[in-house]
Amino acid sequence: MKRFAKNITIYIVIFAMVLGGALLYKGSLGTSNQKVKFSTMVQYFEQGKVKSVNVDENKITAKIGEKKYVYTYSNSLIDQQWIFEKYISKGIASNKIGYDPKEPSSTGFLVQLLPTIVMVLALGFLFYLMMNQGGNGKAFQFGKSKAKMYKGDGKTITFADVAGLKEEKEELEEVVDFLKDPRKYRELGARIPKGMLLVGPPGTGKTYVSRATAGEAGVPFFTISGSDFVEMFVGVGASRVRDLFDQAKKNAPCIIFIDEIDAVGRKRGAGLGGGNDEREQTLNQLLVEMDGFGENSGIIILAATNRPDILDPALLRPGRFDRQIVIGIPDVKGREEIIRVHAKDKPLGEEVSPEILARRTPGFTPADLENLLNEAALIAARRNGRKIRMAEIEEATTKVIAGPAKKSRVISEKERKLTAYHEAGHAIVMRTTPGADPVHQITIIPRGSAGGFTMSLPTEDRSYGTKKEMEHEIQHLLGGRVAEALTLDDISTGASNDIQRATQTARDMVTKYGFSDAIGPVNYSDSEDVFLGRDYGKTKAYSEGVAAEIDIEVKNIIQEAYKETERILTENMDKLEVVAQALMKVETLDGEQFEALYTGKLNADELEEQVRNKEDEIRRQNAAEAEESRRIREEEERKLAEELAKYDTDYLDDKDDKEEIKEAKEAKEADVKKEVDVKTDAEDADSEKDGE
Repeated sequence: MKRFAKNITIYIVIFAMVLGGALLYKGSLGTSNQKVKFSTMVQYFEQGKVKSVNVDENKITAKIGEKKYVYTYSNSLIDQQWIFEKYISKGIASNKIGYDPKEPSSTGFLVQLLPTIVMVLALGFLFYLMMNQGGNGKAFQFGKSKAKMYKGDGKTITFADVAGLKEEKEELEEVVDFLKDPRKYRELGARIPKGMLLVGPPGTGKTYVSRATAGEAGVPFFTISGSDFVEMFVGVGASRVRDLFDQAKKNAPCIIFIDEIDAVGRKRGAGLGGGNDEREQTLNQLLVEMDGFGENSGIIILAATNRPDILDPALLRPGRFDRQIVIGIPDVKGREEIIRVHAKDKPLGEEVSPEILARRTPGFTPADLENLLNEAALIAARRNGRKIRMAEIEEATTKVIAGPAKKSRVISEKERKLTAYHEAGHAIVMRTTPGADPVHQITIIPRGSAGGFTMSLPTEDRSYGTKKEMEHEIQHLLGGRVAEALTLDDISTGASNDIQRATQTARDMVTKYGFSDAIGPVNYSDSEDVFLGRDYGKTKAYSEGVAAEIDIEVKNIIQEAYKETERILTENMDKLEVVAQALMKVETLDGEQFEALYTGKLNADELEEQVRNKEDEIRRQNAAEAEESRRIREEEERKLAEELAKYDTDYLDDKDDKEEIKEAKEAKEADVKKEVDVKTDAEDADSEKDGE
C-alpha cells in the first residue's frame, strides 16, 4: 500500500510540474506586448482606444485596455513625427491620452525562460525515476546481466533431496569436492572440468540437481536462462555475458548455471541472416569467457539442455564443457524413490504401494510423477477424502496420459458401438500377440481428442526395441481398423491417428533402423533439425529410385501386419464380441476385468452386475469417509473455538486483574499523598506557632 501511494504521489508531482509549466507558458504569452502594423496603430488612435502611450526612439507602445501594442518604426523620423504631432500631442493636451515616461514593463528574461526550465526539470525528474525506479535502477542498463545470485538464503537443497541419479550425483560430487578443497587437485596437477552440460528430456531434474550441487558446495550460485542474454539491441547479449563473468570473478569460487543454453548456443551459420547476428555475437563472447585468454579460476559452469545435437561444436569441446552428464528417464528403482519423496506430505491409503506404482509408471519423468500424485490428491480432496486411494491414483494416471474424462458428452448409440468394437480390437490383438505388454485399461469414455483408448503398461523397463516388437506394435495399432471392417461392414475416420503412427513406425524400421531385407542396413532417414542456412535447397541423400523402394517396403510392412491382425481377430471373433458388449454396458474395463472376459470367467451381464456392486460399495465408502472428514473438521473447529474463548476469558481476567492492581496502586498513592499533605500541614502549623 505504501509503495502504491508512493508511485501515485510521484505521478501526481510529474503531472503538476508539466501542468504548471504549460500554464506559465500560456500566461507569459498572455502578458507579452503584441506587435502591430503602422495602419493598425493609426486606427487605434483614430478610434480613441488608446489610454496611455510611451514613445521610444524606435517604437511606440500604446496601452489599450489591459494589453499593450507596440509599433516599431519602419521610417523612424517620419513615422514618429507624424504620429506624435497628429495624435499623441493632441491627445495628451486634451487629457484623452496619458503619457507614460517610463520604459514599459516587459517580461524579464528569467520569466520568459521559466516555462522551459519547468519542462526541463520535469523531464529530468522523469528520467531520474526511470533510472532509479524502473527495474531496480537498471532501466537503461541493457548490458547488465540478469543473473540471480543465491548465497544459501532460504531452504538449501542438497544431494540428499535428489532421489535417484546415483551415478550423476557422483560426477557432480567432484565439482563440490574441488570447490571445498582445490589444493589436493592442484598438487596432483589435475584440472577440474570447467563446464558440465546436463543433458536429458524435459522434466528429468536437470535444474534441480544443479541447485543441489550449489547447496552441497555452499558457494554463490548464479542462475540465468539462455534467452536472457539475447535482446533486440545489437551487442547487448555479449555485454551481459561479460558482466555475468565479471560478477562471478568477484564472488569466486562460485557456480554459474545457464538453463536452456540451446537458446544461445545453437550452431553458427544456421540462419539465413548471415553470421553477424546478435545471437552469434553472444555465443562468441560466451566461448571467449569460458576458455579464452582471461583466467576464470574458481568458476564452474553448469548448463542444461534437452537439445545437445543442435549446440555449436566449439561449445562442446574439452576446455569449455568437458563433460556431458546424461540425466535420463528414471528406471523402476529411481521412480520408487521419487514417489516416496513426493508422497512424504501426502496421506496414502493402505493399498497404495510406491513399489507397485513405480512398476505401473514406466517412462514417467520426475515431473510426471509429481504431477501424478498431485492430481490424485486433488481428486481425493474433491470427494472430501482423508487419504489418497489407489482408485484416485489410477484415475490420475489416466488423466495425465489421456486427459480428463468427458462423461457428459452426448454420444449416439451408433458411435458408442463403433468405439467399443474399435477399442476391443486393439485389446484382443494385444492380448493374443505373444510377448506383448498386458492390457491395463480399456474405455469408450472420451478423453482429450480421443473417443476412447486402450492402455497397455510394460512389465519392465526397456532401453531398446526389437524388430518383432515393432511389428507387433503395428499390428496393435491396426487392430481397431480391422475390427471395424470385420464387425460393422464399414470403416471410420477414428483410426486415422493409428494409421499415422503405424506408418511412421514402418518408415523408421526401413529408413532409420535398417530392419528391411530389401533396402538393407542403410540409414535413409531425414534430419530432424531444420537449419535453413545449412539445409536450404539441400537435396535428399538418396535417389528417387531408392525413395520408391522405401515407399514399397513401407507399404509391404503395413499390408503384412494388416493381414496378420485380420487373422488374429477372425480367430477370436467370439472374444471380440464379448469385450465389445461389456464395454457398451460398463464403458471402462481394467486389466483384471478384461482378462476375465477374455478367458471366459465372466460374461458381459455378470461383469455389469459386479461393476454395479463395486460402484455402490465405493459410493458407501466415499460417503462414510466424507462424513468422517466432516466430523473431524467440525471437531477441530469446535476445539479452535474453545481455545479462542479460553484465550478471550484469560485475557479479560488478566485485564480485570490489571485494573484491580491499577486501582489499588492509585488508592495507595492517594493515601500516601494524603498523609504527606497532613504531615505538611502539621509542620506548617508548628512553624507558625514557633514564629509567634
